[in-house]
Amino acid sequence: MAIRIVRLGTPRLPDEGLRIGTVRHPPRGVRKDQYAARDFYDVWLPDLAPSAPLVKLALGREGEREWTTFAKRYRREMAAPEKRRILDLLAALSRTSSFSVGCYCAEESRCHRSLLHALLREHGATVL
Repeated sequence: MAIRIVRLGTPRLPDEGLRIGTVRHPPRGVRKDQYAARDFYDVWLPDLAPSAPLVKLALGREGEREWTTFAKRYRREMAAPEKRRILDLLAALSRTSSFSVGCYCAEESRCHRSLLHALLREHGATVL
């Protein structure tokens, strides 16, 4: 049992389990009843997405300095009590269930899901 970190919209892996979308907005141009069928997500959890101002800051900026600033601010957002409780819940569920969390970004190393991967591990999750 473990959490997989995935790119939403990509084909599901065998035994991936429930797919959770940690994005600010649903996929554009896709009907709600098609989210799961088109491999986006089964459940939407925007609470773990970066805030709108933080997403705006990150868009179009690819330098190391900008990424470091984004990472620090995202971690600060995820340190709020309500976010920590969600991370704790997902960590606990990872010990008994297989599921995945993800985002649309093509490059995981420059996406909040890479930071989410680390945060989940820090909260005791089993992450693949």
